[in-house]
Amino acid sequence: MLTANGAFETTLDAKGFPNQGDYGNSFLKLSLAGGTLTVSDYFTMHNEVNESGNDQDLGSGGIMLLPDLTDGGGVVRHLAVGAGKDGNLYVVNRDAMGRFNSNSNEIWQELPGALAGGIWSTPAYFNGAVYYGPSGGTLRAFTLKAAQLASASASSTAARFAYPGTSPAVSANAASNGIVWAHENTNPAVLHAYDAGNLAHELYNSSQAANGRDQFGAGNKFITPMIADGKVFVGTQSGVAVFGLLN
Repeated sequence: MLTANGAFETTLDAKGFPNQGDYGNSFLKLSLAGGTLTVSDYFTMHNEVNESGNDQDLGSGGIMLLPDLTDGGGVVRHLAVGAGKDGNLYVVNRDAMGRFNSNSNEIWQELPGALAGGIWSTPAYFNGAVYYGPSGGTLRAFTLKAAQLASASASSTAARFAYPGTSPAVSANAASNGIVWAHENTNPAVLHAYDAGNLAHELYNSSQAANGRDQFGAGNKFITPMIADGKVFVGTQSGVAVFGLLN
């Protein structure tokens, strides 16, 4: 899980954990060993105190566990990605998360400033790519190779997504025909569909019909499209819009 800004003790105990047990702006791995909920491992950025003081929550975004990935040495890695208001994309090794070091972030990978504008949403994953939609920015795809994210996005959308950005969702036929769905918080709101292999290729958006057929009212914050039974469901300010193929 990711926590938001708050107290974090830079004085660590003998095991490398905050000596008073506060974990502001952190990745946390929780355990129920012995029937008690405890923090078994964590990662906190080296400048947590400064970020907390400037309201730069890590927990404004959601964490995502990646599928098992094999690194360049043939070792299977168990990774997680997360990002928040500071615009950095963090990748942690769930088996050794990095904990806290006041001089540097000792984690699997970090892409500083990769998500300018900050994250108030959750990412999506499909076929070796991670999709992020920062506030005020384009939806973008970061590809994975040898358990590492590419330093720059492989593709991005023409559209920019106003605050709070967009939480993408993916529909596909197993590993083929991937579509990335994204909600735009505007008035009227817009539902976009993109080719998962190339976000520059927009397949559809709900503002295309000249007669306003597919418009569904003013946008809403923090909406993730849901896909089921050949339909796409999008939350609105007063209900749920349902999109499907025309007869």
